[in-house]
Amino acid sequence: MRQSMLKSLAFAMVISGLAGAAAAQSYPTRPVRVILPYPPGEAADIMARLIGPKMSEGLGQQVVVENRPGASGQIGLDLAARAAPDGYTIAVGQGGNLVVAPHTYKKLPYDPLRDLAPIALLATNYLAVVGNPEVPFKTAAEMIAWARANPGKLTVATNGEGGFPHLAFENLGVMGRFKFQHIPYKGAAQIITDVMGGQVQLGIGAYTSLAPHVLSGRVRLIAVTNPVRVPNKPDLPIFAEAVPGYDSRGWFGYVAPAATPRDIVGRLNQEINRAMKQPDVAEKMTAAGLIIVTESPEFFGEMIRSDYAKYGKLVRDIGFKPQ
Repeated sequence: MRQSMLKSLAFAMVISGLAGAAAAQSYPTRPVRVILPYPPGEAADIMARLIGPKMSEGLGQQVVVENRPGASGQIGLDLAARAAPDGYTIAVGQGGNLVVAPHTYKKLPYDPLRDLAPIALLATNYLAVVGNPEVPFKTAAEMIAWARANPGKLTVATNGEGGFPHLAFENLGVMGRFKFQHIPYKGAAQIITDVMGGQVQLGIGAYTSLAPHVLSGRVRLIAVTNPVRVPNKPDLPIFAEAVPGYDSRGWFGYVAPAATPRDIVGRLNQEINRAMKQPDVAEKMTAAGLIIVTESPEFFGEMIRSDYAKYGKLVRDIGFKPQ
């Protein structure tokens, strides 16, 4: 009796596996929806709309991008996590809402490690720390030395408590062994205005948005958060040269509902990576200050898990209270 039941179960599993493989081979048979948890015009939105047509060519079906912003990306990612795991609804996530928010919010509607499956890492980017031209330091090493000599006097503006820029600088403070005063703002525009005006010494934000002010001389670039010199901008100083091992990159990537078949995830990964390698896509992405990545779902999954653990520990170490 028991042997018969085991044989039946094994047969059912084989049939299920064959059915899944057959479904993956025929995938897709209708349009694929990409949920963008951000407003139109943001970096992730631009990337998804740039590579969407390239994906359509390879998949043989339309790729429809749908903006569903709100709650710092939580609304869109929750929709993706709850969607049918059939490859017809995927989403674009980023470090802020996949590995930082789980530790800085008291409750999220999704668990990024349990409810979402990594498909492909699109690109990494980096933050820049800029200062008022009158600050008494010019380099990362000088900034750290000044902050150590003047504990808690260094003032740093970010776009809010618990956001990725805030934690990126907290990470620098922990690794560099210095204290600073965090000044949270509601938007990047006011940060740069107050840095230029001297109301705050430093500001941290996306390099691409701060670069025009650096080039004009209105603010001084201290360093960027990439772990190595940026390939197409090797003259940009990096904090890792003053604080070995420091790495606070941002990143963007595609995710799917957790139970999406592995073969379908693999097909999507293949088409996304193919799209990213197209010369016109690569040129525009690089011009936007992004570093293209074309790796496996497993590579992206490991990056999510590693950064999840990293920022979870950081939040605990600095005593941050989830909001």
